[in-house]
Amino acid sequence: MIRFILKAFALWASATSLFASELNDIQFAELPGGKAEIVMGFDQAPSLPKGFTINKPARIVLDFAGVDNALEQKKFPVDVGSVSSAVVVAGGGRTRLIVNLDEIAPYTTRVSGSKLYVEIGADASVAAAPSASTSVSSAPAVVSGAGTVANKPAAVGGKTIRNIDFRRGESGEGKVLVALSDANVSVDIEEVGSGVQVRFIGMTVPADLRRKLDVNDFATPVNMLASAQQGRDAVINIEAAGEYDYLAYQADDQYVISVKPLTRREIEEKKKAFAYTGERLSLNFQDIEVRSVLQLIADFTDLNLVASDTVGGSITLRLENVPWDQALDIVLKTKGLDKRLIGNVLMVAPAAEIAERERQEIETQKQLEELAPLRTEYIRIRYASARALFDLFADESGGSGGGSSGGSSGSDRNSTGSILSERGQAIVDERTNSIILTDTEEKISEFKALVERIDIPVEQVMIEARIVIANTDFRRELGVRMSGAAVQSSSTGSHNYTATGTMEGLTSGDDNCGPPCFFNGDEGGEIDLNASRLVDLGVFNPAGSITSSVISSNFLLALELTALQDSGFAEIVSQPKVITGDKQQATIESGTEVPYQEESASGGTTTAFKEAVLKLEVTPQITPDDRIIMDLVINQDSISEIDAASGVPVIDVTQLETQVLVSDGDTVVLGGIYTNESIEGESKVPFLGDIPFVGALFRNEMRREQKREILIFVTPKIMSNDYLQ
Repeated sequence: MIRFILKAFALWASATSLFASELNDIQFAELPGGKAEIVMGFDQAPSLPKGFTINKPARIVLDFAGVDNALEQKKFPVDVGSVSSAVVVAGGGRTRLIVNLDEIAPYTTRVSGSKLYVEIGADASVAAAPSASTSVSSAPAVVSGAGTVANKPAAVGGKTIRNIDFRRGESGEGKVLVALSDANVSVDIEEVGSGVQVRFIGMTVPADLRRKLDVNDFATPVNMLASAQQGRDAVINIEAAGEYDYLAYQADDQYVISVKPLTRREIEEKKKAFAYTGERLSLNFQDIEVRSVLQLIADFTDLNLVASDTVGGSITLRLENVPWDQALDIVLKTKGLDKRLIGNVLMVAPAAEIAERERQEIETQKQLEELAPLRTEYIRIRYASARALFDLFADESGGSGGGSSGGSSGSDRNSTGSILSERGQAIVDERTNSIILTDTEEKISEFKALVERIDIPVEQVMIEARIVIANTDFRRELGVRMSGAAVQSSSTGSHNYTATGTMEGLTSGDDNCGPPCFFNGDEGGEIDLNASRLVDLGVFNPAGSITSSVISSNFLLALELTALQDSGFAEIVSQPKVITGDKQQATIESGTEVPYQEESASGGTTTAFKEAVLKLEVTPQITPDDRIIMDLVINQDSISEIDAASGVPVIDVTQLETQVLVSDGDTVVLGGIYTNESIEGESKVPFLGDIPFVGALFRNEMRREQKREILIFVTPKIMSNDYLQ
């Protein structure tokens, strides 16, 4: 009992220590200068929370260890200062406050009585003087991508960087490890033109760490590290090359900046999200001429610039660390201009002027086509059908005339839509599988280039299927047959009685004696075997038998034990194989047609047929990465039996219909059917068959087991067409 009380007390003590305080109130207020204040009320004085900030999305997270959440509401729409909303959740012995921001902002925390004040705003780091009650969390601060993340308390003297190290990660990323003398530090990190710049607010870099480190040999995106002291801040410049992304986080007194290379897929996703990929530059001008800005961008990119006489005006701009192509688009859109890049020549003019010039070029080109001389070209189609190729280019208006065949030629005018000009015409000669084309030199060249790409040999695919049917049979029977004979001698003569057991004798006989009679016969004769009353439970067509007889001077009893055990295994393998072209259906089948008689509509009989065939039907499609998509229909039919009543054959059907993607030369198991049939039976004489030990003489036991398994394998192979080239 005492032990139980002690355990209960320990559980109560642990529970009370787990939730030492309770959050029961939260208020939001707006302060001067666009700042926001969050006031959290507890039932007792709280300890300072641990927190971290996230750049994307902009968020501040504060963790209160040993605090239970007593608030009825979890989500709070705020819209005060840069704070858009707040969420309070509890679990695992702690309560977490998540503050969602419009943009990242510094914050400070302080405790006054039973309340905790969180001040968020642009100059929050200056608002709070350094004291024991003011602290910024040392939990990890995470930032992803470009931007600035800062927890900015008041500067505290004596904070230094103890060491700067560099390592290569497992995925080829470069890791810059900065050891701090104090975990409470504000960090400002941003992406600059040459890489990433990390600024530690209010920290000092010792003289022996102010240096440049060449880390190019580590084979990471980072090429150079440079640490320096700028005023009261320590700055580390990370020079990186190529396509990269970075992640910064803090764990206790160590700050880590990880710069990883981007994969091809990540680069494509980044380009989709941000279409500008030019080298970054900064522009800061007051009332500068647009032509001068364009000249600066041209000098920066080594492009040749041609500006129209109508380009003019002035512009004021301040662009920091933006891609040059984005800066150019901003300047052009601001002044209603447009650009065309031809080679390395950049042409700039008003958008309306460029559009009018391009319209005039189109009109001129159209006039040149109408005046250009026509010529005739004889184009021989090698692999495709000339008629099919011509119909592929035919317009939807159905203007094509009947094509030629058998060596004659017919004219199909304007039936290739935009492939030919309005004056062009084509003639299809199906006898020589050729197209006779009449048009301008430019259109003929375009048509020939298009035919050259389309008229290629279709890749061939060989599909090999294997259908394996495995059968396993097992049968065992055990039975007994009995017979007897007796001789009775008396003064009147001898009487012979013989009997051989039959199944019919169990129910009735010719003399209607019934089962009680074992022997029955007339004097001087033998009993009819069909009227026998002995038991016969033998095995049909046994594999062997054992006979035992009991003989005396006037009596004979014979006992025959018959048994059969049969085991068998059969494997049927069908292997159809077919070759076809890409996206072309092929069918191969082999088997028999079984005739049978059926009634016709006139009342007579006609001969009909049922198929029992092995059939493979496949349509392959070769993918660009040399894999094959197959639409498959596989049949393996066989004749089971002929129905005795109707004479109609019964067909055992095995069919598979599916679509599958397989690599070239690989074998895939498309499906399988497994059946197991087990039969156990017993025939016996009532009552006698149930007698222990002796009852075995009056029983017939049978056990049969049949297993059947069907597996279908398919192997596609792409055949080389090099000999066709």
